[in-house]
Amino acid sequence: MLRHTKAVHMLESGINLIYIRDFLGHVSITTTEIYLKVETELKRSVLERSYPDVVTQDIPKWKEDTELLQWLNDFCCQL
Repeated sequence: MLRHTKAVHMLESGINLIYIRDFLGHVSITTTEIYLKVETELKRSVLERSYPDVVTQDIPKWKEDTELLQWLNDFCCQL
């Protein structure tokens, strides 16, 4: 329980997930990601900091596809 609490506090303090992995002695970052189950917003911010190349501020191309958006809107209205 102390180990889990320490990991969560480190996450809340903004420490990079890689450093927490090393601190806990995990071989895989996937094991450390278990500690991200605490809070959705915390998970999002930590993952964005850990994997900055994955997150972009670009608008997805599908949001500009009016035909697709219309089809999705029609599909949702049919349910």
